[in-house]
Amino acid sequence: MSHQAVMWIVFNVIVAVMLYIDLAVGQKKSHAVSMKEAALWSLVWVAVSLLFSVGIYFYLTPEKAMQFLTGYLIEKSLSVDNMFVFIMIFSYFSISPEHQPRVLKWGILGALIMRFILIFVGAALIQRFHWVLYVFGGFLLYTAYQMAFGGEKEFKPEENVLFRTVKRWLPMTGPQGNRFFVRAGGALHATPLFLALIVVEFSDLVFALDSIPAIFSITQDTFLVYTSNVFAILGLRALYFLVSGLVQLFVYLKYGVALILAFVGVKMLASHSIHISTGLSLGVVLGVLIASSAASVFWPPRRRSDPSIN
Repeated sequence: MSHQAVMWIVFNVIVAVMLYIDLAVGQKKSHAVSMKEAALWSLVWVAVSLLFSVGIYFYLTPEKAMQFLTGYLIEKSLSVDNMFVFIMIFSYFSISPEHQPRVLKWGILGALIMRFILIFVGAALIQRFHWVLYVFGGFLLYTAYQMAFGGEKEFKPEENVLFRTVKRWLPMTGPQGNRFFVRAGGALHATPLFLALIVVEFSDLVFALDSIPAIFSITQDTFLVYTSNVFAILGLRALYFLVSGLVQLFVYLKYGVALILAFVGVKMLASHSIHISTGLSLGVVLGVLIASSAASVFWPPRRRSDPSIN
């Protein structure tokens, strides 16, 4: 059995055990997740991811470990922007804090399936048609521009095709606790909780179209692309409750994420003429994240109500 085959087995065991602990055992009762609990679980997921990278370092190669970490950081940073969309979704559908973990639980499981399909389809396309990398690179540059200069977009779930289809074929009802469906008058009715799940899944699909090409700029090894993606996704639920509590703090982070997307987009477009090492890529991603986070804390933008502003 090859070393990579062993790492696949280790990866699947870790994911299965952690999912069981986090989603099955830890979420037996609906409750609002506190900042302390969210921070603790975020640290646990980061620690597990780092330990897995150590296993890659010693069991595969140091270069592959660095590629895994770079892909993980890119996906994690892009996930922060996704969290703000989740906040708007839950606000729009008036989903109470104690029921949000249930939506995110099923949303994450759905995301794992979608990412598996997208990553392996993407890898097959790149292997057969190398020019797809240039398409990915151009798309990332466009996304970076939109993220930095496109302004805040109003959240309109009614423009979501899947959302409109569900509303057309399923009768709606009001909130029913933590239930996605209820039966009334012999007919199945969808609750706002299910509608929120539909929009969460669709938004994650949209974000996957950014993050997956970004990781392919680091490596085309499907093992590293998929495992780094999955470890970042599995920490999303805890990250959401952590970010929702700090939503006003890291105001410049989205510009940092846009810069990272622009960097990996340029790296893809210039891949034939310029070689950018994994170490340099990891340094750029880490440096941008640290700089944008520090700028948000130490040099926050002044509010209009600030009396010092004329």
